[in-house]
Amino acid sequence: MSRYLQEIRKFPLLEPEEEYMLAKRWVEDQDATAAHQLVTSHLRLAAKIAMGYRGYGLPQAEVISEANVGLMQAVKRFDPEKGFRLATYAMWWIRASIQEYILRSWSLVKLGTTSAQKKLFFNLRKAKSRIGALEDGDLRPEHVEKIATDLGVTTDEVISMNRRLSGGDASLNATVGSAEGDSAMQWQDWLEDEGADQAEDYAERDELDARRALLAEAMDVLNDRERDILTQRRLAEQPVTLEELSGQYDVSRERIRQIEVRAFEKLQKRMRDLAKEQGMFASA
Repeated sequence: MSRYLQEIRKFPLLEPEEEYMLAKRWVEDQDATAAHQLVTSHLRLAAKIAMGYRGYGLPQAEVISEANVGLMQAVKRFDPEKGFRLATYAMWWIRASIQEYILRSWSLVKLGTTSAQKKLFFNLRKAKSRIGALEDGDLRPEHVEKIATDLGVTTDEVISMNRRLSGGDASLNATVGSAEGDSAMQWQDWLEDEGADQAEDYAERDELDARRALLAEAMDVLNDRERDILTQRRLAEQPVTLEELSGQYDVSRERIRQIEVRAFEKLQKRMRDLAKEQGMFASA
């Protein structure tokens, strides 16, 4: 990291006129050399902004890399005719890139990404410092109210975010108590899904597969028209209306309904017969 910071200091800063001409060359001619000069001359700015995000426990090199990504995005979109310097424009892109990276990487559990929640995430520590709420654990009710009012969020959001920032992610593999070795209990050992029944799940899946195979075989009892109408009316995710099928087959809606009912009855009888032959469920 020290070597990198030393290396980027070797790139000279640009005078306003030089920056303007390089930006024009990039905008008008897509001159990659000009874009490279614009980026390298502002690497120190990206690193400086990245250093301000050291309190989130993430590798500083990766934070700087994300800052450089934001810088390149800024150069790509910079319009020199607007009348302001690239540094002024780029700092917003750099911060946005860093913050998105932190939100993606800081926790295994996805954090909220609304503008209010982002504001709370990146400003809670400062808000606590301003009111002297530096102790660990939950905030006092008056501190919660003050921060919620200042940042424009709810008190529940303040409490939840403070707990997230204070405690971080807890591993399910963490040992419970002082036991050591193979007998040590982990948090995941205490988790139980009371609704899960693996044997029942497998049985239901096997029965469903058998019913599908039975249905496919029983469909052979229908002629092409019956099979098509029944499929479109009873087996499709979005059933076709009688009106649409009557137009397709050039018959009345009532005739389509009669064919559908007859086909369904034939299919039911064939499935029951096949189920008996194969010793399967009688109510198929």
